[in-house]
Amino acid sequence: MNRKAIPFKKLAIAGSVSLALTACAPEFDDSVKDITFKPGSADFSTYVAVGDSLTAGYADGALYLDGQKHSFPALLAGSLAKAGGGAFSQPLVADNNGGLLLGGNKIAETRLVLGLVNGKQSPKRLDADPTTDIANPVDDMPNNMGVPGAKSFHLGAPGYGALAGVQAGTANPYFVRFASSDTATVIGDAVAQQPSFFTLWIGNNDVLFYATSGGDGEDQTGNIDPTSYGPDDITDPNVFAATYQQLLTALKSAGGKGVLLTIPDVTDIPYFTTVPWNPVPLDQANADALNAAYAAYNGGIQQALANNLIDADEAAARTISFAPGQNPVVIEDEDLTDLSALNLPSIRQTTADDLLVLTAGSRIGTLADEDDPNSAWGVGTPLEDGDVLVKSERDAIANATAAYNATIKNLADADDDLALVDVNGLMSQVASANGYSFGTGQVTATFGSGGAFSLDGIHPTQRGYALITNAVIDAIESQFGATLPRVEPMEYPTIFLDPNGPS
Repeated sequence: MNRKAIPFKKLAIAGSVSLALTACAPEFDDSVKDITFKPGSADFSTYVAVGDSLTAGYADGALYLDGQKHSFPALLAGSLAKAGGGAFSQPLVADNNGGLLLGGNKIAETRLVLGLVNGKQSPKRLDADPTTDIANPVDDMPNNMGVPGAKSFHLGAPGYGALAGVQAGTANPYFVRFASSDTATVIGDAVAQQPSFFTLWIGNNDVLFYATSGGDGEDQTGNIDPTSYGPDDITDPNVFAATYQQLLTALKSAGGKGVLLTIPDVTDIPYFTTVPWNPVPLDQANADALNAAYAAYNGGIQQALANNLIDADEAAARTISFAPGQNPVVIEDEDLTDLSALNLPSIRQTTADDLLVLTAGSRIGTLADEDDPNSAWGVGTPLEDGDVLVKSERDAIANATAAYNATIKNLADADDDLALVDVNGLMSQVASANGYSFGTGQVTATFGSGGAFSLDGIHPTQRGYALITNAVIDAIESQFGATLPRVEPMEYPTIFLDPNGPS
């Protein structure tokens, strides 16, 4: 069947960052009074959303009240209500501080806001105390079953919502708040609500955690036992495919229809595109001093080449050289040939193929050893493996993402009761040079000022979630013949100033 694709020095944010801090209440675009909204062939009476942090409304490094209220499922439910949709509930947290408590002890951090850090305008954690204690669960089963941190195979794992398992790392504190029992599964609780309509957006974390760790995890392609995976590992595509099929079969068991959303390319997001590969400015004197400091190392590389331990290409890649102007940083790279027998570390300088993670920006140029003025990270001291995605790691991410999306698309294409939203395509447009225009405005993926991504550099802003909501609405209308109101993205905020003022 044919489907229409639905199009998504130290680091400091400049003082000219454009803030969108609108206080007006967002509304649906239903100003054309003669439009009759209708469900088409779908039934919106019981809508259930299943997914991870992107479904929960997570933003700015935390789950907070306003983010939840403007999650894409909440916005979508408001639109569906105009065409027969029923009530939609969420496991709302207690405040806009973000963060979680367990028995009064903080187990998750507060949200990020834009404030002064060392005299520069940068993201910082809100100086406030969380008030949401996971030991006090919500009263009713919510329609929004988004669980921050969940991977695909977690949704069917018994005990994932058991309070006793949080400290042991076997349970998820967000699911603990609304799980029906200690042995409940996310998908089981979702299906128990007999959804007449659903959205399924899962799989992001199956590759994201590997990426945000700088590839510190393992690519588990070929390992079909997810119980043996580490938290930062890439899920085997066959495991993902089998799990996704099971989740979808369960959700459809009530006879309802739904929407599947693809996985965006995580390397398009600001977390990986903000810190340039050549962030170190040098004058001639400093460049000369660094080249002298690395002379012995470079000599060792030439010795390894002469002894045929490495080839000429690797020798060139491993040679450290600085020049006046912008310079690449020095990094560890475990893909390089082990030359420890020659007392040579596995280091090189970054190229345009490498992606430095957002958090590396605040380390570059600072001292690894306060007593050693020559130990600056990325210059005198190599950045660690977790600070950068090298090409082999980017390839592993791309391969897994493509496989996951092929599974999602194939399942949607084979079933007339399913609509498909190409979030990957949408976010690629957002990340393009010109950004994404939506009629009344435009967003880009520029960190802090682009409007699409929140201050964690990973999750959308409320405006970004509004764009996703409209893409879902477009897919529903196209697939099921519905007529629904859209939301106006420009009425939703992006990033937030520190309410406590300068510190």
